[in-house]
Amino acid sequence: MMTNFTPFLSLGGGLLIGLATVALMASHGRIAGINGIVNGLLTTRISPDWAWRFAFLAGMIASPLILLGATGQLPQISVPSSPLLLVIGGFLTGIGTTFGSGCTSGHGVCGMSRLSVRSIVATLTFMAMAVVTVFLIRHVLGG
Repeated sequence: MMTNFTPFLSLGGGLLIGLATVALMASHGRIAGINGIVNGLLTTRISPDWAWRFAFLAGMIASPLILLGATGQLPQISVPSSPLLLVIGGFLTGIGTTFGSGCTSGHGVCGMSRLSVRSIVATLTFMAMAVVTVFLIRHVLGG
């Protein structure tokens, strides 16, 4: 199964992600790692730090609605897995972000752009495990 090749939408999305991470670093001196943002939002009392975290997540949630207003349609999402597998995957991702001291956005986007060795190793590990997982699920288990 092949996905649609969308180079201009992908480039635009990448530019917006890069702009958001640079803006957050410039304005608050913080890394745009979603794991850390959500963790700080859920564990911090309401404070000035809480406001930017809430605004960042609200922007992520509102983005599809902005796209709907601009184009008249929502992004098409297809999830070919059962709800149980999604819950298990979410649980494993949470464990991985805890042991990896961050998520793909923090390490892959922000950490690698700062040439952090820890982030480069973490991102290479994420990618290697993704390749292994896809191979096992599609070719060994036949999913």
